[in-house]
Amino acid sequence: MAIVSESQLLKVLTAFNSWWTTGRVHKDFTKPVKRFAFHEAKQILQHPDIRRAVFLSGARRVGKTTILYQMIEDLLDQGVHHRHILYLSFDHPLLKFSDIGQLLELYQNNIAAGVRELYLFFDEVQYAKDWDNWVKILYDMNPNYRIVATGSASPVLAAKTVESGVGRWKNVRVPTLSFYEYMDLLGVQEKPSLDTGVKPTELGRLKEKDLKGLMQCLLPLQPFFHQYLMVGGFPEIALGQDVTYGQRVMREDVVDKVLKRDMTVLYNIRNVDDLEKIFLYLCLHSGSIVSQDAIASEIGVSRATVGNYIELLEQANLIYISNPLGLSGKKVLKARPKIYLADAALRNAVLLQDDDVLSNPEEMGILIETTVYKHVASFYYNRLPQIGYYRDAHSKKEVDVVVSLPRAKILIEVKYREDSRIRESEAIVELAKNDEVGGAIVVTKKAEDYGTLPFETKVPIVKIPAFAFLYLLGHAEKQGYAPTGPQSG
Repeated sequence: MAIVSESQLLKVLTAFNSWWTTGRVHKDFTKPVKRFAFHEAKQILQHPDIRRAVFLSGARRVGKTTILYQMIEDLLDQGVHHRHILYLSFDHPLLKFSDIGQLLELYQNNIAAGVRELYLFFDEVQYAKDWDNWVKILYDMNPNYRIVATGSASPVLAAKTVESGVGRWKNVRVPTLSFYEYMDLLGVQEKPSLDTGVKPTELGRLKEKDLKGLMQCLLPLQPFFHQYLMVGGFPEIALGQDVTYGQRVMREDVVDKVLKRDMTVLYNIRNVDDLEKIFLYLCLHSGSIVSQDAIASEIGVSRATVGNYIELLEQANLIYISNPLGLSGKKVLKARPKIYLADAALRNAVLLQDDDVLSNPEEMGILIETTVYKHVASFYYNRLPQIGYYRDAHSKKEVDVVVSLPRAKILIEVKYREDSRIRESEAIVELAKNDEVGGAIVVTKKAEDYGTLPFETKVPIVKIPAFAFLYLLGHAEKQGYAPTGPQSG
């Protein structure tokens, strides 16, 4: 006798898929603002020539489920029959007793009998039994099926999509909200109207009056940027008014459930306390060069354990790893990575819980560099560049972020301080004289701290306030432009 009856399972399926009876997705499940990941996923799902299953990966609470509902709503608007769309969330306890094949058979026998063209949406697919084999079978045996899946625990998902998904899957990363998306989500009236061709690294080519006009246009964004740094880029939390409660939710849902549930259950981690300590250590040192030996000594574990847990934390979308990159003729530091949190607000939520963080210059420097790295990594990820940092092995001169693209390298230095002066002897100036460099940006604090630096370099070095740079980066992404034009590859 089955633990869960077919009638019980059918009730769960019907509850998940309310559009089978109403013809519409419930308004509480969708949001009017569609993120960049939605448009990318839709393009893959509905590509007329190249068929791929779509895998949305990202941390908990970044809005993956909302994107699924928005895609379903979009299909209904296009005229797809409401019973030809199936949504399953494998977080539901009753679905753990059945595999995808059994659930699909139940759906076809009772809801979509004889239908050949189906749209299948599998949420938190890592909890489905043998999900990778089932998706492979469905994809290979049913050329008219279109499949979208999500997952928060990406390590096992990444491994299994490599094994069974070659030529079948296309990954779409869903990061936390960018500053541009945050402004969209809030529906802020002060959003500026910008030309489509505005690109951050080309600001040095603007006339002085045009650059001044652009910065004045962006100025109303600054107060919202400070708010964004406090609440972070998790959509539900960003929309809330209670920052303290939002931080608690961030700790419980984003961190605790990933560390103490997803990762321990899926990877049989023996000592969750060590995993948590390593994550807390990385929170303390976000934006810093880390030594695995130092972490191992501090926590009392082996270096191999530290390396393994850092990899898992990256694939679980909780951190970014930034490795040293070189330019021709320049020796760089040996391979010791910098670690950045996936969202700057995690540091405050997990460790500090400090309402005055915005008035702490040291903390603000960490928040801004972490936020800049997240935005740059998210902007470029689908172009598969190397994104890291530069540090000279001898002089120890450093550039915070280096984007290595096929045609050029982009240099980004964060100077979020009262005095953001750049001297000619600094690394970004020396490197901007290199033919490999296609753009150079200094991210500053003050709204009036912008302009082109007066150095003779191959490309102009542009100073731009953090809020303006990150907003323009999002604007460029929305318009389909890379911020460096042809060099972006």
